[in-house]
Amino acid sequence: MGLFSSRTAAAGSPVSPAAGGTTPRRRSTDGPAGLSIVAKDLTIAGDLQASGVIRVEGRVIGNVHAGDQVLVSEGGVIEGDVVTREAVIAGRVHGSIRADERVELLASAVVHGDIATRRLLLQEGGAVNGTVTMESEAQGSVDDGRPSVGGQPATGLGSGAERDRLTVTG
Repeated sequence: MGLFSSRTAAAGSPVSPAAGGTTPRRRSTDGPAGLSIVAKDLTIAGDLQASGVIRVEGRVIGNVHAGDQVLVSEGGVIEGDVVTREAVIAGRVHGSIRADERVELLASAVVHGDIATRRLLLQEGGAVNGTVTMESEAQGSVDDGRPSVGGQPATGLGSGAERDRLTVTG
């Protein structure tokens, strides 16, 4: 039997599952989505769209839309907006980031644009040059112009218990 040939019975007819054979496996269209990679030496001018994960190690000049996740490696650059469920940034983004669930900015990350997400993790050294809007399912968008922390209005550092709610790890 060849690598890409189908199994056949002695008489030349296909083997049925009832006869002890197996049906060929087909890739499910509702299974996990794939991974698309923009390599280090690659520059793409134009928008990218995928249902799964897009990993940018090179440069994208255009918007990036991923159904699951956008990963920007250290040295990777996106010059455009990012729309996804989750974004993990170690490189540079020159545009806005809209993530339905979370945005993680590693220590080497630089974002020149606005961020809108439910959860944000910013490691020490990471930089955001823009506004951050935190949203929660129950509250909807917080757009009254006041800063917020964890979906709650930020009232200043104050003292005691108020100051203890804000934790920065390094």
